[in-house]
Amino acid sequence: MLSHSDRGEASSEASDADRRFMAAAIRLSRRHLGRTGTNPAVGTLIVTPDGRIVGRGVTAPGGRPHAEPQALAEAGEQARGATAYVTLEPCSHHGRTPPCAEALIAAGIARVVCATSDPDNRVAGRGYALLENAGIALTKNVLADQAIDVMAGYLSRTFRHRSHVTLKLAVSVDGMIGRRGEGQVSITGDVSRAHLHMQRAQMDGIAIGVGTALADNPELTCRLPGLEEHSPVRVVLDGEGRLPLTSRLVKTAPAIPLIVATVLEEAGARAAALRANGALILGAERVDGRLALPEIMEDLAARGLGSLMVEGGAALAQSLLSDGLVDRIWLYTGTAEIGAGGISSPLTAETIPQDYRLTDTRMLGQDKFEEWVRES
Repeated sequence: MLSHSDRGEASSEASDADRRFMAAAIRLSRRHLGRTGTNPAVGTLIVTPDGRIVGRGVTAPGGRPHAEPQALAEAGEQARGATAYVTLEPCSHHGRTPPCAEALIAAGIARVVCATSDPDNRVAGRGYALLENAGIALTKNVLADQAIDVMAGYLSRTFRHRSHVTLKLAVSVDGMIGRRGEGQVSITGDVSRAHLHMQRAQMDGIAIGVGTALADNPELTCRLPGLEEHSPVRVVLDGEGRLPLTSRLVKTAPAIPLIVATVLEEAGARAAALRANGALILGAERVDGRLALPEIMEDLAARGLGSLMVEGGAALAQSLLSDGLVDRIWLYTGTAEIGAGGISSPLTAETIPQDYRLTDTRMLGQDKFEEWVRES
């Protein structure tokens, strides 16, 4: 998450109606989350002076077209004199298509309400300036926190040049994440698993350590009906290239992208074999005996993975926490007890570091879900 100084002051000009429409635009922006490539997932609503929504747009899969021109096209002539609610500052630079700020001006929009500014150096206030110079009334920073949460991956990739990391842990009632030598152990119920797969569908990437890959042989896909095509890029942190060619991850690599981060000098021919079987190889280094995770997060961001969910295992989770790379924690606490031979979780609800704040808690069937977000 970004610091409060990055968010700007909340607008005192916004009305209750502005906040309601912006909340709707933010919900709309989630529709293609995890599918917009290097572009942010933005939502736009066009609302007439009498409060009718006449245009809706969300960044298309792949990143184009942007949300604003889609909403304007749906609104047509009704856009003239209307208000546009946009979750991110409209772009101001010329690319393959004209800037969205210019499209709003040309359509005769009278007022623009924005949630947050765009840190992209090609925009960064220029979109706002274009609108104001054209005489369009502008209200900024409306529900900025909620919009930033949706665009956390894009903003982290732009500001920090690394992936925004969400650490997911399923923990038993006695503080364990599994049992040694038994592969996957059921800790949470069906409702929690469905919730997790919904979250997977909104991520750019999902990562595990090679130990988890060897023990569990997972696919790391989204298996909810209708969302199978929304599976994120799979990432395995595998310094020595030990991931078997017969694993489910490698066998599905031609259909669902797989990145293996490995030390080429250690993996040798195994890296070439993984590449020949469809995996993308990301060269990594070791520092003090372990993989250089900050550099891997930077490299993944450079490949377009703004949001990254990390699902295992305990050693990888602890390393990410030690390196200060975990931005958000999703803690699923089940009712099962693992007992003897259990693998202790690196975190439980009682041991969350002090620089994280609880932002969500809910029951998922018999399980408890908590979201913790780092303040800095």
